[in-house]
Amino acid sequence: MEADVGPVIVAAAENEIASAVEQAGGKAVLTDPGLPSGSDRVAAALHTCDAVGQYRFVVNLQGDLPLMDPAAVRRCLTPLACESIDISTLAAMITDQAEIANPDVVKAIADFDSGADIAIASDFVRQLPIGATAPFWHHIGIYGYRREALEEFVKLPVSRREEERKLEQMRAMDNGMTIAVARVDSIPFGVDTPADLERARRAIGHIASGG
Repeated sequence: MEADVGPVIVAAAENEIASAVEQAGGKAVLTDPGLPSGSDRVAAALHTCDAVGQYRFVVNLQGDLPLMDPAAVRRCLTPLACESIDISTLAAMITDQAEIANPDVVKAIADFDSGADIAIASDFVRQLPIGATAPFWHHIGIYGYRREALEEFVKLPVSRREEERKLEQMRAMDNGMTIAVARVDSIPFGVDTPADLERARRAIGHIASGG
């Protein structure tokens, strides 16, 4: 909401999440819990909330990134100014060496040549190929979709690499869709464990109190 790029809707698979969002003053849409990816869930919610196609672009911000900088949400839309881009996302340079070998950290493979701040993705991996050289780029779980690209994406079957890697963006790449990666300076804090959740709650409380 702070990014101020349009209406914000939580696409939920569980009544508990939808209820929590609505109790906090937000808007939630229940979707089929069997959907294969977050983008499939976003498309289902969009069909419910905007069946007439009023909005041309859609941002899919995953729920495990509650401390995403609003400027980064806006940044994710920037590559879509180019008509040849179907999907946009973000990445930040990896500075922690432990992340390089960590399969839980998805790496965007993109050539930010000559200091460019937007590049076309050639792959997304959990394990870097042998002989890969720095810099390495930490993929951040946010996607900007051109409306027609999202509608095309959800009609496609789950691809082999998507299933193997557990990365939904591989479905798009395996079907010839173009993904652009915009650079940002920092990696937002992600919630993967109960301890992470407590840390995020403390941080949000600190922000809300003006600290």
